[in-house]
Amino acid sequence: MRHHASSRHRPWRLAMLALAPLLLAPATGGAQHPGSGAPPPVSPPKEGSQFDFLVGQWEVVAQPKAATLAQRLHGAPKLPGVWKAWRALDGWGVADELRLTDPSGNPRLLSHHVRYFDSAARRWSISTIDVYKGISSTSSAEWRDGEMIMSGKGTDEQGKGYLSRATFSKITASAFTYRIDRSFDGGRSWTEGVTRIEARRVSATAPR
Repeated sequence: MRHHASSRHRPWRLAMLALAPLLLAPATGGAQHPGSGAPPPVSPPKEGSQFDFLVGQWEVVAQPKAATLAQRLHGAPKLPGVWKAWRALDGWGVADELRLTDPSGNPRLLSHHVRYFDSAARRWSISTIDVYKGISSTSSAEWRDGEMIMSGKGTDEQGKGYLSRATFSKITASAFTYRIDRSFDGGRSWTEGVTRIEARRVSATAPR
C-alpha cells in the first residue's frame, strides 16, 4: 500500500519541486518594497495644478459639426449639459464627468475622465470612459501658452480610425471653450470643430 501511495503522489511532488525555484525566487520589476530604495515622491509637482481651472460645476452647450445636408442648411442641434470636476489623486490630478442631453432632455453622453500628471513623461495622462457606448480610451495632454491641448486616437461610428485633438482655450475664472478636431489621414489634414463646447461656471465646487 505504501508503494502505491508514493507512486500516486509522485507527480504532485515532482511538480512542486519544479515550481520551487519560481516560488522562492525574489520578485523583480517595478514594485518597491520597504528598504529597497528611495521612496517615491508623495507631494504633487506644481504642474499637477494645471487642470485646476476645470474644478467646479459648469453649464455647457455642445455644438456638433453639421454632418447631413439638413444640418448644413438648418444647423446641427445644440446639446445642453453639465460638466463637473473635482481635485483628485492627492493633488496629482483631477476627476471629472461630462453629461450632455438632446434638446428634449434625453441623455446623449456621459463621459468620465481621470487626469493625472505624469512627472516622468512631463505630460498629462488621461483615462476616459464613454459610459453609454462602453468605450474606454487614453490620451495625453500638455499646457501650451495658456491652453490645454490633448491628443489621442479613436474610432468613429463606421469603425474608421482617426487621430483626435482637443483644446481647452479662452480659459477664465468663469468660462472656457473646448474644441475637438479629427484627422483621418494620420495628421496631414484636420477637420476642426467636430464638436465645440462653450462652458459657463455655475459653482466653484461640484456635488458628487
